[in-house]
Amino acid sequence: MKKTRPAPKRAVSRQPAAAAAAAARRAEVSRETAETRVRVSLNLDGNGECDSQSGIPFLDHMLAQVARHGRLDLSLAAQGDLEVDAHHTMEDCGIALGQALSRALGNKGGVARFGHAYAPLDEALARAVVDLSGRPSLTFAGQVGRPEVGGVDSDLFREFFQALANHAQATLHLDILRGVNAHHQIEALFKAFGLALLQATRRREGDSRPPSTKGAL
Repeated sequence: MKKTRPAPKRAVSRQPAAAAAAAARRAEVSRETAETRVRVSLNLDGNGECDSQSGIPFLDHMLAQVARHGRLDLSLAAQGDLEVDAHHTMEDCGIALGQALSRALGNKGGVARFGHAYAPLDEALARAVVDLSGRPSLTFAGQVGRPEVGGVDSDLFREFFQALANHAQATLHLDILRGVNAHHQIEALFKAFGLALLQATRRREGDSRPPSTKGAL
């Protein structure tokens, strides 16, 4: 009787766990209201690339700082009622970015959760502390050197971060510690936020649990 050889086993293609996890750290968000339309694409494991077209050049410049120093890829496009003022656009960009951050993090399993950083820019110094706690909160302290910077009311930067914290469900402590030049102060703050966010979202090697004794955030 002729012996038959067993059929060779098919190689099973398996996506590496690291690649699968990286794919899960991306998000896209669209937000449309009677005042604004905002689209955001976010990759937490990016190369620091930013394509921001918010209609507010100074905000685009600040988001580029977050992307570069946070080592994330960010694409943002917004159309807002800038003929009124920048308030609705700034706030809704913060909302959409916060939502994208929350979705990209998922259940936050395996991330560091906490991050903090100082960033100087010439005479200005800023500090950012981030907790991906699931509890939205913003503490914003410090006096900006003038009421307007880059064509934007200085108080709108607080509104941007308040919206981001609310929708990312994160606790943020942002402090402008010193400075004279308002541009330097705000840019140092965004750089510090990007650096702190990088720490908070980094992976803890060999530990995929949510970073809380409660087991969930």
